[in-house]
Amino acid sequence: MPGTRSTGLLALGGIALAALLTVIGHLEVNDDLDPWALTISDFAVSDRGGVIDIAMVVLGLATVALLYGLRRTAPTRPGPAAELLLGAWVTGLLLAAVVPTNEPGTAMTTAAYVHRYASVVAFLALPAAGWLLARRSDLAPVAGTLRALVLLSLTLAAAMIWSAYPGDRLLIGLAERLLILTEVAVLATIALSQTRAVVDHGVVASHQRGIAA
Repeated sequence: MPGTRSTGLLALGGIALAALLTVIGHLEVNDDLDPWALTISDFAVSDRGGVIDIAMVVLGLATVALLYGLRRTAPTRPGPAAELLLGAWVTGLLLAAVVPTNEPGTAMTTAAYVHRYASVVAFLALPAAGWLLARRSDLAPVAGTLRALVLLSLTLAAAMIWSAYPGDRLLIGLAERLLILTEVAVLATIALSQTRAVVDHGVVASHQRGIAA
């Protein structure tokens, strides 16, 4: 299944590129911004249309490639619930990239609220999708890893919510970055499993042809 392996590699490449662009976006910001106290969106709004926004779009497209590969590799489709949740993750990412938040320290605008809740939907949809996908037979070798990452991401999401409200934004930037790192690890784990499953299938097929000969 070379086509499926290609989608897995494409997803991994997109994930890596998105990570690189995000790091560059942090380095390019000229303002005196504190990454532990401010979110990635706060960095992005200071460089509107810059590399962090592009990184979000790239990550969304990488997820689309991953979903396409999932639909090709499994004996059954990911299922409507998992597909819907992955779609919500992609939609949330793209909305957050297109609709800016407010500048740090300024009043929330309508656009900022759209950005916030699009991000919330994305952050919650991906771990839920990861939990459902861990039930698939083709992802059984990494099911434990997926579930552990999902539980960690939900814990970090709870920490971020606490920081955003009763915690007076204490270390909200750190909590968000750890959350994003964990959720991206969910995507990377699935993509790696795709490529490995295809390689293992090829090895087994070659072995069976050797026996038949």
